[in-house]
Amino acid sequence: MKITVMGATGQIGTHLVEKLEKAGVDVVAASTSLGINSATGKGLGDVISGAEVVIDVTNAASFGDNSALDFFRASTRNLLAASRDAGVKHYIALSVVGTPRLVESDYFRAKMVQENLIRAARRPYTILHSTQFFEFIGGVIEMNADGDGFRLPSAAVRPIAAENVAEMLAELAVKAPKNDTVEIGGRDQFGLDEIARMHLTANEDTRQVITDDSARYYGVELNDDTLLPIKGARVGSLRYIDWLTRSMAH
Repeated sequence: MKITVMGATGQIGTHLVEKLEKAGVDVVAASTSLGINSATGKGLGDVISGAEVVIDVTNAASFGDNSALDFFRASTRNLLAASRDAGVKHYIALSVVGTPRLVESDYFRAKMVQENLIRAARRPYTILHSTQFFEFIGGVIEMNADGDGFRLPSAAVRPIAAENVAEMLAELAVKAPKNDTVEIGGRDQFGLDEIARMHLTANEDTRQVITDDSARYYGVELNDDTLLPIKGARVGSLRYIDWLTRSMAH
């Protein structure tokens, strides 16, 4: 089986390529840093030719303004067209838990457009909705900097390790297309303010977190369940506290 991974050098892509190769899959790693550009279409035909499965784990360079929308619209159209021309049997894309509830944000509106393009293509597909990655918690905190501290809501989140997301994508890649969305989240549930305090404490950062339920997440005011996966979602194996302890040791 030949699988093309677009976005292969990113946070998820690196883990995904490694897991697929260990499973004995013929993997083609593609990314802009490797000379393949999904937004312009450069090199797509060559890397997708002969592939049975395409996995899209690309991401926009910017989360604000229209750049994310421009990226996901162009990239997804090009990947879908190249996949159609190559006779790809399964198109898999990584998206985000809560995307339909977050479209007030430029970034999540762009992700919704990506998902809609995939559904409209009428090709066999699976979309994996993941909760926020452990690796990006620090970035979420920094987005909510306020003076010498942070303002974060108490809205619930079940973050997950990037490697657990990659495991799920690798598993989906060797199964039949769902023609639907599946969801995955982490084992433990925290308030965003709570996990921020854990992260800062582990990093010996003495700045304070103020709980403010009007504080926004990527520009969106959250309800308590906005970021939570649906009931019955798959659950990652790694716990946040174990990952945090391990990451602090490196």
